[in-house]
Amino acid sequence: MLKNNKLLLLASAGTLAFTASSLVQASTLEATRDSGAVQCGVSDGLPGFSAPDDAGEWQGLDVDLCRAVAAAVFGDAEAVRYVSLNAVERFTALQSGEVDVLSRNTTWTTTRDTTLGVNFAGVNFYDGQGFMVSRDLGITSASELDGAAICIQSGTTTELNLADYFRANDMTFDPIVFDTSEQTVSGYQAGRCDVLTSDTSQLAALRIQLDDPSGSMVLSDVISKEPLGPVVRQGDDQWFNIVKWSLFAMLNAEEYGLSSDNVDDMLDSEDPNIARLLGQDGNYGEGMGLSADWTYNIIKQVGNYAESYDRNVGMDSPLEIERGVNALWTDGGIQYAPPIR
Repeated sequence: MLKNNKLLLLASAGTLAFTASSLVQASTLEATRDSGAVQCGVSDGLPGFSAPDDAGEWQGLDVDLCRAVAAAVFGDAEAVRYVSLNAVERFTALQSGEVDVLSRNTTWTTTRDTTLGVNFAGVNFYDGQGFMVSRDLGITSASELDGAAICIQSGTTTELNLADYFRANDMTFDPIVFDTSEQTVSGYQAGRCDVLTSDTSQLAALRIQLDDPSGSMVLSDVISKEPLGPVVRQGDDQWFNIVKWSLFAMLNAEEYGLSSDNVDDMLDSEDPNIARLLGQDGNYGEGMGLSADWTYNIIKQVGNYAESYDRNVGMDSPLEIERGVNALWTDGGIQYAPPIR
């Protein structure tokens, strides 16, 4: 009898755990739908990734990820509320529920992935840390920076990378630390430091904000790996999947030649990969609580990954960053999305 009671208790506990898990998994999607918009944490202003344009509309590669999630969830890419966050406050805002997803040039690291209660939902930009210097200094290599005063933003992976690089190369430096990227570039421009260090993509964005962009250059040296991507809270697999597969949908769309311009014409495609991607053969959104046309809405309203990359950070943008490792695996890069099937 005791054995049977124990089994009943275990079964009841398992049922309760399953029910609790199901409630947790559904909570973010339900809360987002109830609020009418995806609460998206973005940077405090980084051109090409997340920054308001002259009309006050948020634009950028990270912004497009937020818009893709909104298109998947609501069928409306504009159903996003953007929350500007600096590097120090970003994870707290996500953990507290102030935002549903963090999409602001954030590096995926072991510590962040295992101790902050968050999950990285993929990589939308592979980057690395570099250095920007004034051309007047005549410096051409990071090996010439011994003793330099270096502007750096607090609360970022760049602080540890910088210390590691200088220690490994038996060099010294004077860190000039600021709270925001805007303060960092202002300090550099005011002559507070000789060098500004950050991810190379951020350096490209900051350089064009200088009064004289041509007077500074980004050195070719790259001293770290910086896989940047969207982040969600742990404990909600459904929402994790939605954000992850919104990015994968854009990558798969590029691979199969689908774009915002031709997606309507491709609805009748006989290619099974395209038919599945567009929800014409099976409903692959059902398992995430989404409609069958979730990917169509992303592609039609936001575009594929190449469209987003080119207009925000690529050769069609002021940053003019070549695809490089961010090219698809079929084009010699490392961007690779699992198949929708």
